[in-house]
Amino acid sequence: MNVLLEARGLSAGWGGCPVLSGVDLELAAGEVLGLLGPNGAGKSTLLRAMAGDLAPLAGDLSLDGRPLAEWAPEARARRVAYLPQASTLAFPFTVHEVVMLGRLPHSAGRTADDAIVAAVLASTDTTHLAGRLYTLLSGGEQQRAQLARVLCQLLHRAPDEPLDGRLLLLDEPSTALDLRHQQLLADTVRDLAARGCSVVLSLHDLNLLSSLADRLLVLAGGECRALDTPTALLTREFLGELFGTELAVQPHPLKGYPLVFPAL
Repeated sequence: MNVLLEARGLSAGWGGCPVLSGVDLELAAGEVLGLLGPNGAGKSTLLRAMAGDLAPLAGDLSLDGRPLAEWAPEARARRVAYLPQASTLAFPFTVHEVVMLGRLPHSAGRTADDAIVAAVLASTDTTHLAGRLYTLLSGGEQQRAQLARVLCQLLHRAPDEPLDGRLLLLDEPSTALDLRHQQLLADTVRDLAARGCSVVLSLHDLNLLSSLADRLLVLAGGECRALDTPTALLTREFLGELFGTELAVQPHPLKGYPLVFPAL
């Protein structure tokens, strides 16, 4: 297995107080890892540590065999793109300008930048929004613009290039998206993984998570509870204990992955 990201005994938190502790993980190239757990479990903290925005309190975290802390910010930004749970922008930038921010770590030239931005706008269904002010968009439109921005950051010189050695971190990326654009998000994640990009995403939509993830890392109380496939972990018994509520689980009628429902 070609390991892109590795954590050993990782602890992270704020002001010296750990929110997350003892995480061990190996993330393969092209793997989609889902983060599962109740509110406050440490999912966003783990993503911020993986992005290099939050220094570990203990343990080791490496990217491509090299400690993440040793990567220069610009070099790391060419390998790792992070979409946080909320992206605040008060300036009246157009969508095109917001998306172009993803090109800042690169020096591919204007022709390559324009081609990448055009392709990403099309793939996120934001081409028609390119000239509109970001601050005047709906929540779902803003989310698609921010997704387009991080996708632009992942690409180096061409829209269709291989993505081996790159890592995409997504914290609740389906927030405010309608069903069509949730499906578009799913298609995008699958395409990136097929091209070699590793993806780590946190989603409260368990069914969308189940359809996308190769494995699930389950967090609870700031600790790793389990690491396994969706089929192994998304059971009525395990989820009931994890979330403290009764749920029903059935296989998808066409694809076979677990579907989770309230037990009404």
